[in-house]
Amino acid sequence: MAAAAIVVTGVAYAAWQLWPSNEPTRYKTAVVDRGDIVTSVTATGTVNPVTTVQVGTYVSGRIIAIDVDFNSPVRRNQRVAKIDPAPFEVKVQKAEAALANAKAKLAKDRADLALKELTWKRYHELYERELIARADLDRARSDYEQARAQIAVDEAAVRQAEADLAEARINLWYTDILAPVDGIVVSRNVNVGQTVAASFQTPTLFLIADDLTKMQVDTSVSESDIGQVREGQRAVFTVDAYGSRTFEGLVTQVRNAPTTVQSVVTYDVVVAVENPDLALKPGMTATVTITTAERKGAIRVPVRALRFRPETARAGEAPREAQRGESRVWVLRNGTLSPVDVQLGLRNETHAELLHGDLQPGDEVVVAMERQDARRSAPGLTVPGGIRLR
Repeated sequence: MAAAAIVVTGVAYAAWQLWPSNEPTRYKTAVVDRGDIVTSVTATGTVNPVTTVQVGTYVSGRIIAIDVDFNSPVRRNQRVAKIDPAPFEVKVQKAEAALANAKAKLAKDRADLALKELTWKRYHELYERELIARADLDRARSDYEQARAQIAVDEAAVRQAEADLAEARINLWYTDILAPVDGIVVSRNVNVGQTVAASFQTPTLFLIADDLTKMQVDTSVSESDIGQVREGQRAVFTVDAYGSRTFEGLVTQVRNAPTTVQSVVTYDVVVAVENPDLALKPGMTATVTITTAERKGAIRVPVRALRFRPETARAGEAPREAQRGESRVWVLRNGTLSPVDVQLGLRNETHAELLHGDLQPGDEVVVAMERQDARRSAPGLTVPGGIRLR
């Protein structure tokens, strides 16, 4: 008996739910207005100096002096550190001695050449007078030619010694480590007493930023957004150090080289920013918003209205489809729900730009329909057996 009562109650409740309500359908609306529409791309990046120069060393040795520290301003060709010059001074002295020796040998062999040239000429006269054999003349000529060849060897040895001396002097000059550009010392990686070794990869002793009043943000933009980014677009960003303070910049470069990390492809976009108060520090993490497009004073349609579709039973007729390339919104005019086909332009998360369509600022477009079930409470039903279901 109770089971039959429950079945009857269920059928009655379903019929009540499906029975058309006499109450008018209510809709939630939003207003078409006029304003700005902005589309943007958000990415994260790192604040870096525009130009940094690594300062290394061409020679190996022990650091005996450091003339600058972190944040020190430097001028081009200013000494920033010094390597112990003693071993290089000794090499210069050895090279000077080797050059002097080569020059002395050249002078000695030139004197020997003069003597052998004179001997060969005398032997030639004697041979003409048939006073010596041909073999003696040939021997004198051979000695002369050998002396001439020795001069060439000696001259080459002098040039080699001169080059060795020049190299030794240059290496001695390299013991003074100089700043290659004007700027500020961002990093120092060496201490007094430390031995540095110049090999195939020159060690980095200092990192100098060219100008910290001009910085750049290297951002990683996903491949799905990179097509919207162009050079010259405006960007704003924040850094954790300054809370809600925003910094403005311009996109100066969209690099073509991809970066792939765990199958995620991104592209480096460079945003230039002025830093006159030196608030931005190298290495800060920035959250960047790049404005990709903007419309001033556009007629704006709420995006929620584009997603609304009336129920056929409520609208009274099956809604026809919008034409290709158009969207459809619904408006309330004199209490009647009417479709309006529109062509849209720029669109962001909240609004779409109206290009064509029978809408004006102030018109109300439907964004949702209130469910009547929420306004109707199920009546209590009494079934045989004294059971009342709600």
